[in-house]
Amino acid sequence: MTTNVELKQRQQAAVAQGVASKAVYAARAENAEIWDVEGKRYIDFAAGIAVVNTGHRHPKVMAAVAAQAEAFTHTCVHVSPYESYVDLAEQINAATPGDFPKKTVFLNSGAEAVENAIKIARYATGRSAVIAFTGAFHGRTMMTMALTGKVMPYKKGFGPFPAEIYHATFPHAFHGLTVERALDDLNRLLVSDVDPARVAAFIVEPVQGEGGFNVAPAEFMQAVRAVADEHGILLISDEIQAWMARTGKMFRIEHMGVVPDLVTTAKGLGGGFQISAVTGRAEVMDAAHVGGLGGTYGGNPMSVAAANAVLGVIRDENLCARATEIGERITARLTALSMRQGMEPMGEARGLILLSCGTRANVIRLLPALTIPFEVLEEGLDILDASIEAAIQKTAAAGVAAPSPSLPLSEQGYRIWERAATR
Repeated sequence: MTTNVELKQRQQAAVAQGVASKAVYAARAENAEIWDVEGKRYIDFAAGIAVVNTGHRHPKVMAAVAAQAEAFTHTCVHVSPYESYVDLAEQINAATPGDFPKKTVFLNSGAEAVENAIKIARYATGRSAVIAFTGAFHGRTMMTMALTGKVMPYKKGFGPFPAEIYHATFPHAFHGLTVERALDDLNRLLVSDVDPARVAAFIVEPVQGEGGFNVAPAEFMQAVRAVADEHGILLISDEIQAWMARTGKMFRIEHMGVVPDLVTTAKGLGGGFQISAVTGRAEVMDAAHVGGLGGTYGGNPMSVAAANAVLGVIRDENLCARATEIGERITARLTALSMRQGMEPMGEARGLILLSCGTRANVIRLLPALTIPFEVLEEGLDILDASIEAAIQKTAAAGVAAPSPSLPLSEQGYRIWERAATR
């Protein structure tokens, strides 16, 4: 039997060290559970970073992909298009916020969707500047690194980055960054650094994922929309991690009373198969000349089949409502832990897969599949509880004074601050 340790050693010898990964090597997965090469079972609270919202290997997704494989696996949509591509575009156009005609283009990754959204915005407006926000994560390509507001590990050493990218403050109540302060900074930027007449787009995550599960207040998004309208700037909503029912609606921005001009999507769309999209106002999407958008594998038949099935699962299994119930269950458990801090870095050893995030990498994000059985969810939360209790005991044994800040809860996640004794 191959072991995790052996595979880690082989990876270190064969794979670039810049590819960070955990030491749990998957052998198989089903819904919200993963088994490693040694046969150990893990509850998956990562979902491939919010990709398998419908669970690992959902039967309807797997059936759709198998059926497509029997027909054809690749033609390139630019050479021989196929009906399923059009079907998926129609579904996403209908689901995307906005009472106006919309069009879609399919691509391969979230970063590629963001790149194309910037291309489209620049072409449609004839402007070059783009304003992103502090704490943002938009991808790992040169353009998307420039847009990202987190240096380590994404930007360090990889510059210089493309020009005409600016960052305004994203509100963050925990750190004293109020909506008023954030809007003041945006106005300062438009007065002192870049002429608004040169700005093609604002790009913003309604919930910052990698940035720390920071939820943009509705009043902030509404104010950004108003500034965009005042100056003829397009608003791009980066929904790559937050959409696909994860917040109780298909798109997070639906909670905010704001309609964007362009939306980038990826991750959960393919249910584990690689696909992304840009959707937006038809006149904006049609601005680019014929042949200006696309790519060899963009919207490949296998991923399109998976995505059409995923949308059906979300609808048929009412996963928007189920996401709300999962959130309520998690919030109830976390509320009971709200005065306890620390995180024992042994979640995997205990059988739970978690991810960290935040500009200081001190936030635990909980991203279980929306199809997770409730008994498995509770089992995972029990492990989280035990890990926190172990950290508290370790801190007490080390004689480290326990800090007691108020720990904010949100509908997106829960902040657990590490203490010195958990190093």
